[in-house]
Amino acid sequence: MPRQSSISSEGRKRVVIEGVTPEIDGGMFPIKRSRGEPVAVEADVFVDGHDVISCALLFRREQETEWREAPMAALVNDRWRGMFVAAEVGRYVYTLVAWVDRFKSWRRDLEKRAEAQAHADLDMRTGALLVEEAGGRAGAEAKKLNDWARSLGDKKQKLSDKLALALSDDLAQLVDRYPDRTFATRYGKDLRVVVDRDRARFSSWYEMFPRSCTPEPGLHGTFKDCEQRLPYVAAMGFDVLYLPPIHPIGRSHRKGKNNAVAGSANDPGSPWAIGADEGGHKSVHPELGTLEDFKNLVKKAGTLGIEIALDLAFQCSPDHPYVKEHPEWFRRRPDGTVQYAENPPKKYEDIYPLDFTSEQWGGLWQELLSVARFWIEQGVRIFRVDNPHTKPMPFWQWLIDEVKKHDPDVIFLAEAFTRPKVMYRLAKLGFTQSYTYFTWRNTGPELIRYFGELTATEVREYFRPNLWPNTPDILNDYLQFGGRPAFMVRLVLAATLGASYGIYGPAFELLEDRPREPGSEEYLYSEKYEIRQWNRESPDSLKEFISRINQIRKENRALQGDWSLRFHEVDNEQILCYTKQSEDLSNVIAVVVNLDPHHVQSGWVKIPVETLRLDPLESYQAHDLLTGARFLWHGERNFVELHPHTAPAHILRLRRRIRREQDFDYFM
Repeated sequence: MPRQSSISSEGRKRVVIEGVTPEIDGGMFPIKRSRGEPVAVEADVFVDGHDVISCALLFRREQETEWREAPMAALVNDRWRGMFVAAEVGRYVYTLVAWVDRFKSWRRDLEKRAEAQAHADLDMRTGALLVEEAGGRAGAEAKKLNDWARSLGDKKQKLSDKLALALSDDLAQLVDRYPDRTFATRYGKDLRVVVDRDRARFSSWYEMFPRSCTPEPGLHGTFKDCEQRLPYVAAMGFDVLYLPPIHPIGRSHRKGKNNAVAGSANDPGSPWAIGADEGGHKSVHPELGTLEDFKNLVKKAGTLGIEIALDLAFQCSPDHPYVKEHPEWFRRRPDGTVQYAENPPKKYEDIYPLDFTSEQWGGLWQELLSVARFWIEQGVRIFRVDNPHTKPMPFWQWLIDEVKKHDPDVIFLAEAFTRPKVMYRLAKLGFTQSYTYFTWRNTGPELIRYFGELTATEVREYFRPNLWPNTPDILNDYLQFGGRPAFMVRLVLAATLGASYGIYGPAFELLEDRPREPGSEEYLYSEKYEIRQWNRESPDSLKEFISRINQIRKENRALQGDWSLRFHEVDNEQILCYTKQSEDLSNVIAVVVNLDPHHVQSGWVKIPVETLRLDPLESYQAHDLLTGARFLWHGERNFVELHPHTAPAHILRLRRRIRREQDFDYFM
């Protein structure tokens, strides 16, 4: 006699759920949102035959045990969509559940029979049983359901009355609250969302070396001097002030001006050569002041709406206490000497990299975690992480997870100018924001391709771009040869293409464009190796222009997110046009930029007016928020002319005309 095969009870769960989005690498990594942002989930959900199915989105905070539920609606071709709001900072979990809905199937078929005058009392008795079953699952509303079930099954009731009840919205809504999920299909994965505070989504960064804040030439700046510069930074509208490493600087192999291999006794050295007799990563450079001075700087910045971001650079100078106390944390060459940092042909003799995979890796990882926690205790909630791509990725995933268990509001910016897949992996592992290739994307086609990838593909679910036109390491050709218009153009692009951006100042606003030598992206007299005296009151400064840009960003919700970015047709490749809008389309911004810093450029831009809820037959106002000029535009195609030395860009608030019965119209 043949052996009887076993049958799984799962066979009675007929609904299929697949093609879930967003789902990063099969659910291995979480998506990102900021507080209050919606999480829209889609999936292919279907069943054999013709039964009607119902689908729900389940979600909860990670620490909760009870699931909350949001309905999912059918789109087309068995695609379903639902949404929940990530209301609080922390982590959320979501998944899906779907089931064959016998009541909805019965109701749909009854409607068809009624249209054909083919319905009968037997149909009502079938429905009565389904409603009665729902009553058995209900609590306080069971009586109402049972009463309706009796009415449907009552032979004395008119068929027309029972049909009206059977097809009523009240009955459908009440039964829907108590569905039969006995054979529901639950999606096989619990997917995750990391929810950050608003500054993770929208922020304006300013980088400044505290030691160059000195009011007197030849002196080393202090934290107290830095405090005096805070109103200057605040007046330009920045909300994050990023400081390069503030720790003691090593003396061994200290670099000189312009990265000279041998420095003099008076050279201050690179702040990234961390560690000396005065201490390491948990100490401050004595010439900057004390730890208490730093904490006062953090507090004073906070009163002006500015957060201090610190550089998290996990590397050491040869003089760092770790070198003597923990020699096992460093890789050694065959002659017994420690391997210094290299990026051939570049050599960094003043920096020793840590060995994250040594036999004593566990102690090293714990110590570096304690460094981050130390500065969090001093009031720091934002870190710019130096070269994370040169350290093991499992280390960053572990460290960020450990920090966020206790401090979920901490922000990590990955300074990883490296290969795309590496940059994306770091973002998946937990980095809140990331540097980008924007710095080297200067033509229209380059910008359109790159930002299409960042904002219109799955990348946007986990990679938050932070756009920088310059850094202390990067002075690109466009800024070197484009003059003042180039700085204005790159600022407008950074501040409007991205919700988060930053500049390295005062080099940027003072139009510093001198390379160390032809073909180099290094600055001449780089602030990385010497104390610079900046004339912040120079009449050529862009500070007023920067202030206006940041004010526009803060006043227009459309510019505070990345996902609504859309590029539009222009008949001149030297002009770039794009729009952003708020979710409700109450705030629509069109940006038109002359990418040529040397010549006047003009052309016809094509704006999809109907998509933006602008009447194609009516004129609408294009209010230039940079200059205050107001243009009356008509339809999709409108003419622009941009002079690089006066106004290389328009930032236009588009307002539709509102007709009134009175003698005037207004724009909204």
